[in-house]
Amino acid sequence: MDPRQLFIDKRHTGMCVYCGTYPDTGDHVPSKVLLDEPYPLELPVVGACRRCNASFSLDEQYLACFVDCVICGDAEASDAHRPNVKRILEDNPALRYRIEDARKRDEADNLLWETEADRIRNVVLKLARGQAAYELYPKLEEPSIVGFAPLQILSDDRRFAFEQVAGGDRIGLWPDIGSRSFRRAFGKSPDRLPFSGGWVVVQPDRYRYGVVETGGVLVRMVLSEYLACEVVWDC
Repeated sequence: MDPRQLFIDKRHTGMCVYCGTYPDTGDHVPSKVLLDEPYPLELPVVGACRRCNASFSLDEQYLACFVDCVICGDAEASDAHRPNVKRILEDNPALRYRIEDARKRDEADNLLWETEADRIRNVVLKLARGQAAYELYPKLEEPSIVGFAPLQILSDDRRFAFEQVAGGDRIGLWPDIGSRSFRRAFGKSPDRLPFSGGWVVVQPDRYRYGVVETGGVLVRMVLSEYLACEVVWDC
């Protein structure tokens, strides 16, 4: 059998990629709440148990709404917001008020937003586990790094380094044979998602990610071309 035709997820069936138990559902990574309609034709899907699949929903809604509200500058359910976010803000006034309360002004009258960092970390780690499982193999252990920050506050050097997801000292490391990352590295697309410069573009201007073998695993994601996320598992 040609190893280039194997898919790593077929060699890791029988487990939830988030907790390791039986996967009785499929989970989109990213969740549709982070995307706009019409959705891409072939969204990444990984195995998950029902408990894990449901447990992230409220935090994913929070993150999707929070990011969009920061970009728009307010938490009103206005036409300026993404349709998914507008619907959530209209249907969930408690969440809208909570995000509005996070909107502050400093002494110089600059607009600032207080994040619920634990909730954002929960979603970022969930997304990273899902992308790692989809592209390479599941990573159930705790990572060494979970970081996130607006792209706009990164220095030019840090922004450049972040965007080079497939470059630097990782260039000599080849992905696991049969993984989607392996096929992408050799120009054989395993799905309909565009791939350029190490980034898989799930939806332009909405969500992109990169997964790289580093001796461990490095996952980077960008939400709404605003929030830069990085999760690293060492060897």
